[in-house]
Amino acid sequence: MRALVTGGAGFIGSHLAERVLMQGHQVVALDDMSTGDADNLAHLNDHLGFELVKGSILDAALVDDLVEASDVAFHLAAAVGVHLILNRSLDGLRTNVHGTENVLQSAARHGTRTVLASTSEVYGKSTAPILCEDQDRILGSPLVKRWSYAEAKALDETLAFLLFSEHGAPIVIARLFNVTGPRQTGRYGMVMPRFVDLAMRGRPLTVYGDGSQTRSFCHVYDAADGLIALAEQPDAYGGVFNIGRPEEVSIRELAERVIRLTGSASTIRYVAYAQAYGDGFEDTMRRVPDISRARELIGFDPALCLDDIILSIVDEFRLSAWARSGGGAARPARPRAARSGGGRVR
Repeated sequence: MRALVTGGAGFIGSHLAERVLMQGHQVVALDDMSTGDADNLAHLNDHLGFELVKGSILDAALVDDLVEASDVAFHLAAAVGVHLILNRSLDGLRTNVHGTENVLQSAARHGTRTVLASTSEVYGKSTAPILCEDQDRILGSPLVKRWSYAEAKALDETLAFLLFSEHGAPIVIARLFNVTGPRQTGRYGMVMPRFVDLAMRGRPLTVYGDGSQTRSFCHVYDAADGLIALAEQPDAYGGVFNIGRPEEVSIRELAERVIRLTGSASTIRYVAYAQAYGDGFEDTMRRVPDISRARELIGFDPALCLDDIILSIVDEFRLSAWARSGGGAARPARPRAARSGGGRVR
């Protein structure tokens, strides 16, 4: 089987490409390298079944050729991260709307099975105790840049649903909830690698607001398994599924736990949203997924808890530091969260 992974040099895309290759399939990774990193794929370059294509999802002709030649497509390419969305909002909107339109239109045209990676951001400011797929969306003003990402991804979902309902396109939507783990960068505002990096350098961990906002984190290994399982399940087409781990933690508690697990002497400092992002910034105060729909259809049940997630990132940082030092000291233990994939693509 031949799988296309858009955004394949990114954090999630590189893990997904790796896991599909482990199953004996071919993988073509498409990435414009704007936020992707070739180092994420360096260990795959000698694999006979792997190919990296440097290009953009905004190139409709290129996308169409790659989708036509694929049995399944995982559409992960997107402009993501709070800093990127706030600082390059228009570019992000174009990528997330027009780029996705290119991928999904090609999928419909060629009948290519496709998993669209969406986001929990589409739920907006909902403070419901747990978010199910049919939940009403509560968003702020369209003139607040913060919501441009949520609006774009919601439009992507609508396009996917209409292509399925009107043309029978085999597309499934996966709403990802704070996927994190090794290879994720804190460069664009992702909180977990940022906290671990600061803690391991003994620097203060910056928490925006009062830290009472909550999130639910899912290890990239579990998320990748969920995406693969959705791709192989025909009953999923036309549907939307939450992919996350319903273990709620406040950002303040997360900072405290990272400090404890790293044995750091770091402190926590609180910074007002206005100071960090400017006036008018709006955050989401709660984000907990209901995963019963995915559990019932594909047996999705994330195995790695929050401590596992943190420790896997800590181990990666330690391995990187060991490599930079020349590897003279004893090699740190391998990441504790490493395991073989559970999902399969057929």
